[in-house]
Amino acid sequence: MLFEQITGFEDLKQTLTQAISRGQVAHAQLFVGAEGTPVLPLALAYATYLNCQNRQPQDACGVCASCQKYAKLVHPDLHLVFPVAGTAKITKDVTSEKFLADFRRFVAEQPYGNMQDWASFFGAENKQLNIGVEESRNIVRVLSLKAYESPYKVLIIWLPELMNMQASNAILKILEEPPEKTLFLLASNSREKLMATILSRTQIVGVRPFDNDEIAVYLEQKAGASHTQAQQLAALSEGSMQRALRLLNEPTSDHFVAFRDWVRLCYGRRIQQVVEQTDEFQKLGREGQKSFFLYALHLVREALVWRLAGDALIRLPEAEAEFIRNFSPFVADDNVQEMVRLLSDACFHIERNAAAKIVYLDTSLKMMGCLEAVKQRKE
Repeated sequence: MLFEQITGFEDLKQTLTQAISRGQVAHAQLFVGAEGTPVLPLALAYATYLNCQNRQPQDACGVCASCQKYAKLVHPDLHLVFPVAGTAKITKDVTSEKFLADFRRFVAEQPYGNMQDWASFFGAENKQLNIGVEESRNIVRVLSLKAYESPYKVLIIWLPELMNMQASNAILKILEEPPEKTLFLLASNSREKLMATILSRTQIVGVRPFDNDEIAVYLEQKAGASHTQAQQLAALSEGSMQRALRLLNEPTSDHFVAFRDWVRLCYGRRIQQVVEQTDEFQKLGREGQKSFFLYALHLVREALVWRLAGDALIRLPEAEAEFIRNFSPFVADDNVQEMVRLLSDACFHIERNAAAKIVYLDTSLKMMGCLEAVKQRKE
């Protein structure tokens, strides 16, 4: 993994490469950010740069023997630890080493994948993944060996928050006093779930969510999305590249058309048609249903922005921009908070597996009330 393969984050990349160039390499670093942020890609790119035989100012060369091996995750001085669970084929001594080939393919295909994606990838969908104490013993054993080829031995632990207490305690000593030229890189999605004794022994590297422009660029240039599709999915992704890619691969309907038609039904108080639409909404599935309400929330906010600033701050495809211009008069000071609340509540209830038809109908009736108040004033 090279830094150039990670869209955006130029300031953080520069901070990391300059620290290595100055020889300021903390022996234990925690890359931490929300799910869908590039914590693992950044850790891999950092390790690649550290051991590159021909470093460039901003990135590893990508062609030396070390870079080539890091790209395939087969470098002998790179050790990978990640959560696992037993499968039909592997029932004993369940450690990362047994699943290393699967994990290499997973990272190559889904560098922004989450724990659920990984579990599905290696056939443990209904299992509870963790990093057990046997893994910690392996860590102590492999790090006691000398480096084979590179200046640094690197251990990357993906999702260290899934280490059980015994496993965490077992690595505390080597984490605090590692062998010379040994680097720990932890890539976490939840700082709060890590033991305080782990946190106190690491240097924190905070990783923000992707912004919408970064996600849209990635989807358009590397994932084959159209410009309009990339913009829509970026708005729904909540800063998560993993979520954006998952939505891209789902056979969902056009979010804009669905929202436009829904608003028209609510504006016209066409209750019978809304009731009929509940079956179609049910078919979207939980992710599609949540995406619909997130997109609705996004366009309500864009309509408010247009009311305040006109076209200057609107970056939407023309069809959506034209709709926003017509819809914005109905996003008024006295109802916008209610609109945001009811759409946010709808997302909340869908996430917690509430009955989709009831959520859709209830939200539609409340949206009718929001629009009716403005409609009456205009008349």
